[in-house]
Amino acid sequence: MSFQTTRLVAGLATVAAATALATGCGSSNSNNTSSAAAPAGTAPAPSSSLASEVPAAIKSKGTLKVAADATYAPNEFIGKNGKTVEGMDADLAKAIATTLGLKADVVNATFDSIIPGLAAHKYDLGMSSFTDTKEREKTVDFVTYFSAGTSFYEKASGGPPITDLSSLCGVTVAVEKGTTQADDATAQSKKCTGGKSVKVLTFPDQNGANLAITSGRAQVGMADSPVADYQVKQSGAQFKVVGTPYGTAPYGIAIPKDLGMDKPILDAVKALMANGQYKSILQKWGIADGAITSPVINGAVS
Repeated sequence: MSFQTTRLVAGLATVAAATALATGCGSSNSNNTSSAAAPAGTAPAPSSSLASEVPAAIKSKGTLKVAADATYAPNEFIGKNGKTVEGMDADLAKAIATTLGLKADVVNATFDSIIPGLAAHKYDLGMSSFTDTKEREKTVDFVTYFSAGTSFYEKASGGPPITDLSSLCGVTVAVEKGTTQADDATAQSKKCTGGKSVKVLTFPDQNGANLAITSGRAQVGMADSPVADYQVKQSGAQFKVVGTPYGTAPYGIAIPKDLGMDKPILDAVKALMANGQYKSILQKWGIADGAITSPVINGAVS
């Protein structure tokens, strides 16, 4: 993306549990699984007309295996029981599955493994704050369902004066591996002059990136705006958002190209928007500002 926004690939996970900054996030151990937490409000009813769109192979399984990197609250994170994947994406996954007459099994996976896992049919869907990009559309299809940008965050005191990407020159930045934030910071470094490049530290999950900031290894972090805002609120005044968010772009539900689930997922999202469940779920997690009204298949803007 030109301004590849959000996690766009990944994002600010719950502020590392090891630093006691986050209240709801745990390990990113990919063995953690769950059925998504129940959405706010009345649960959606299965739709016989939408269920008829589901391919026979999926219908016979009865369950959609949904991958999420559960280090990115409030969008996806490990609950207090240490194993259940919770958050906006988990709730939406369950609502979508129910609407299609299916169940959702939300499993925790490292972010950069999800799209390859979809291509290999290890998972049926990827719902992990993925930004729908043209590059990713070469491997998977997307159904758009949310809109977000990237924000910068740092320690509440003593951090560098970050205003935008150009002010990262000469700064050490912590990001999650495989995210567009990592791409953006690396691309910016090539534009820096006077020997002041951006030192980009990448980590397997967002908790590692957060810990790098709290420990002083990095000065600035980058994450999707709703996630950065949430983490700052949960950090006990240890973090603050700085600068101006950039690169608003759509999140997409990632789907293997040959699964035959593009239209069923799109129609299920539209149904949840029409019956109010979509908005109810976003309101539950305090991110209704990112709601969209016209989901599409493969809606990448760059």
